[in-house]
Amino acid sequence: MKKLGPSFYDRSEVTVIARELLGKVLVTRFDGKTVSGRIVETEAYAGAIDRASHAFGGRRTARTEIMFGSSGRAYVYLCYGIHHLFNIVTNKKEIPHAILIRGVEPLKGIDIMLQRTGKKRADHSLTRGPGNVSKAMGILTCHTGCDLFGKEINIFSDGISFSDEEVIVTPRIGVDYAGEDAKLPYRFLVKDNPYVSKTPYDKNKRFP
Repeated sequence: MKKLGPSFYDRSEVTVIARELLGKVLVTRFDGKTVSGRIVETEAYAGAIDRASHAFGGRRTARTEIMFGSSGRAYVYLCYGIHHLFNIVTNKKEIPHAILIRGVEPLKGIDIMLQRTGKKRADHSLTRGPGNVSKAMGILTCHTGCDLFGKEINIFSDGISFSDEEVIVTPRIGVDYAGEDAKLPYRFLVKDNPYVSKTPYDKNKRFP
């Protein structure tokens, strides 16, 4: 497998990167435990111009400051005080684009994933949804700022990709507060993959 380098993330079109992340392999190594999964669902967030983004309007806080830094770093935040959600910072410094990893298909370390999630068997809920992804992969808010080129969190290409016929694009989930921006086609998923969020989608919709 080939590790994705800085040039993959340091691009201006966040939706293109989100689409291209489908099929890539997310690998984490924490405390001597290695797990991996194939990315099958992502959501793009276009920073200052995107009402669904934490950085809308250029808003900078202690939590979001990482989004204004270098690309190829982890932005992990706590949702509802429970779920650790793993995002990848993209674009150049001061342009706070990010991509949420919503679903992965487990590849290796499933026994470790089960231990982390407390599940007794590896059903499709193991890594379906962004909270489950982070929990199974061992990613926590303390990993915010970790770059994807070191030893703990990496994304690789193993030559697997999905054709336009296999990719569905929909509006994002749970961003109704974003007004018209909630309707943007910024969610990308692999058609019929069981590790994709269960929110209904149009199977006939294709990537433009």
